[in-house]
Amino acid sequence: MEFPFLEAVIGFMILMYIFETYLDLRQHTALKLPTLPKTLEGVISQEKFEKSRAYSLDKSHFHFIHEFVTILMDSAILFFRVLPWFWKRSGDFVTLVGLNAENEILHTLAFLGGVMIWSQITDLPFSLYSTFVVEARHGFNKQTIWLFFRDMVKGICLAVILGPPIVSAIIVIVQKGGAYLAIYLWAFMFVLSLVMMTLYPVLIAPLFNKFTPLPEGELRQKIEKLASSLKFPLKKLFVVDGSTRSSHSNAYMYGFFKNKRIVLYDTLIQQCKDDEEIVAVIAHELGHWKLNHTMYSFIAVQILTFLQFGGYTLVRNSSSLFQSFGFDTQPVIIGLIIFQHTIIPLQHLVSFALNLVSRSFEFQADAFAKKLGYASALRAGLVKLQEENLSAMNTDPWYSAYHYSHPPLVERLDAIDKPDKKAD
Repeated sequence: MEFPFLEAVIGFMILMYIFETYLDLRQHTALKLPTLPKTLEGVISQEKFEKSRAYSLDKSHFHFIHEFVTILMDSAILFFRVLPWFWKRSGDFVTLVGLNAENEILHTLAFLGGVMIWSQITDLPFSLYSTFVVEARHGFNKQTIWLFFRDMVKGICLAVILGPPIVSAIIVIVQKGGAYLAIYLWAFMFVLSLVMMTLYPVLIAPLFNKFTPLPEGELRQKIEKLASSLKFPLKKLFVVDGSTRSSHSNAYMYGFFKNKRIVLYDTLIQQCKDDEEIVAVIAHELGHWKLNHTMYSFIAVQILTFLQFGGYTLVRNSSSLFQSFGFDTQPVIIGLIIFQHTIIPLQHLVSFALNLVSRSFEFQADAFAKKLGYASALRAGLVKLQEENLSAMNTDPWYSAYHYSHPPLVERLDAIDKPDKKAD
């Protein structure tokens, strides 16, 4: 008797949905608490707390509905063998337009094109409601319906331009890879990730946002002085017009080797009236660089990617696995999709472990900024970001441990306030 792979995958998906819904319910209960955590009393205003509470509860209600619809659709697609049916229909489409359906690359592109259309259609109502109802209700959405659909069309165009050569290359590598398939696939994805990290900020991101140099002034001087003191190779300092879409704020850095760039959201500059708060946030981000967190994360991703491809090479020729999902052939893209479904349990464990590491990195970056003398400013900056973004003030410990890549504000403030250990 062959192992029921399909039933096992659907069963685990449902179990994970039940488990994560339980965590969501715990978090929902925490969000309903009428009082601030003791650490935030006198720090966060009651008005901001009430707004944060209302926003978080709205998002929570929306999340319950979205996740329920998603598990229903995903389970139905697998259980009723929609994927093999759609694979055959995409082959019929290739033949209909006068092309060779035996060409796996053409067949795969037709299949993925149909999947993309289906995804856009099914996700559109949720995206519209989230943006123009939930976000707008709480004052965050700043984009028009025209800008929303323009961004969506741009995203589709990018997928149409970039997708075919990448998919074609993967299919050829799998078909020709032989015993070294895992190495070839990893090498290709490694090079692709470097190319995309190089091209994205230069060619892709400007399609959606406007990046302008931070004007000369005290803020720019302070950031450049901080970067210079840490020997951070800052080449460009940008402000991005995040306010055209949302009033949420952030800051980030990117770039390779001696070509680093820092980007500030214009909303961050508007919300943090004190330059020291912004500089403290940047000091935190530079802490990630100085402590090699970005490099460690990149290496971890590469190792996990290689292990995934190694696992894929072990099962890609398993006819019983394909048959369990309703396929009588073994297309490359379908093998990758099935493999991703079969390792869902491992993916959840890895995601949990990465969140643990990420939260540890956040504490270390905070400590780094504190060591530079920005403890008070960082504390004020984190509180300001929490207030202006209406982030959840009360969090369930189980929920945050499982989902959060950043520690809750209460934990970060406690760590910042804790006296440094004196050296012997």
